[in-house]
Amino acid sequence: MSHVVIVTGGGRGIGAATSKLLASRGYLVCVNYRSNAQSAEAIVSDIVALGGQAFSFQADVSDENEVIALFDAVEKTLGNVTHLVNNAGILFTQSSFVDIDVERFNQVMCSNVTSCFLCSREFIKRNHATGSIVNVSSAASRSGAPFEYVDYAASKGAMDSLTKGLSLEVAAQGIRVNAVRPGFIYTDMHTDGGEPNRVHRLAPQIPLQRGGRADEVANAIAWLLSDEASYVTGSFIDLAGGK
Repeated sequence: MSHVVIVTGGGRGIGAATSKLLASRGYLVCVNYRSNAQSAEAIVSDIVALGGQAFSFQADVSDENEVIALFDAVEKTLGNVTHLVNNAGILFTQSSFVDIDVERFNQVMCSNVTSCFLCSREFIKRNHATGSIVNVSSAASRSGAPFEYVDYAASKGAMDSLTKGLSLEVAAQGIRVNAVRPGFIYTDMHTDGGEPNRVHRLAPQIPLQRGGRADEVANAIAWLLSDEASYVTGSFIDLAGGK
């Protein structure tokens, strides 16, 4: 049976690295994106050029109807979805807690948590055999990200709880649910937060003395998805250089 995977937010950063790595390992890949079609199509082109099979699909995965449309499109184009990477997420400019307004807080929770809930639920509803989900959380769920992104950290903490609870509900079905918690990774998300060089600034405080790469996170995601991790569920891999 073919391995068919949806990578949400697959057009950039960790999602892009994961899409390309999984394609190189024989997965049929749907590169989901919300707004940047050009970036997603570039990833698809890279995959196809190397002999892989992929297509991109626009969907706001915090919207239930768009999630259903996404899964319908993948089933029609590639076949039944066997693997899912919940990577889509947003981050706003660094802020102290008291300066975060409710609109921002709700948007972060919806984009980061509701999207994970909706995609995971749709995956479970349609998957009647074994399968695997990997949620892309963050080291911020452990640190709380004070004075910077408490709202983002809270959303990732919720994702951690979802990961654990869902893993226990579906374990007997043969569906595994795990998460990775990256921290200090060189991606464009730091630009979204208003400090493009944040990882450079923090590198001296990291035990490994450097930031991480998106492909290093992708390797952990690929392992958790694979049969090599067949006895792993409800688990978390921290990728934060020792922090």
